[in-house]
Amino acid sequence: MLERSVISGMRVDEIDVPENLYYSKEHQWLSVEGEKCRVGLTDYAQKQLHEIVFIDLPGVGGAVTTGQIMGSVESVKAVSDIFSPVSGEVQEVNKNVQDSPGIINKSPYQDGWVVVVKASNLKEDLKSLQSPEAYCSHIKTLLEAK
Repeated sequence: MLERSVISGMRVDEIDVPENLYYSKEHQWLSVEGEKCRVGLTDYAQKQLHEIVFIDLPGVGGAVTTGQIMGSVESVKAVSDIFSPVSGEVQEVNKNVQDSPGIINKSPYQDGWVVVVKASNLKEDLKSLQSPEAYCSHIKTLLEAK
């Protein structure tokens, strides 16, 4: 779990972008924890979705593939796919988020993580993810397009 002190980073408008995480263009974050990776939805994603009411996640032991759909999240506004930022095997699923998906709205980078994956090709997968700086630029581009 990311400690609160680790959540220092950048902001784009009112959107938090913590340092020492990797980001996908589909708005998932990834924290490397040894050979495992914790995955969640970014602050940008949860703010775009608004009130999250349901989440569908893969089961423990299930395989996920980089860039492929691994679940979905439903809000009062829309249903969105969750894409896996890494390939590997799901080691853990956040039961608290399944029981109370609104946790993602309150704490996307701490309590609102969704799965832990044992990555099968982490070094290669990280090449396709963005740094906090690059993700901030991505968000700025999206916000300016609105």
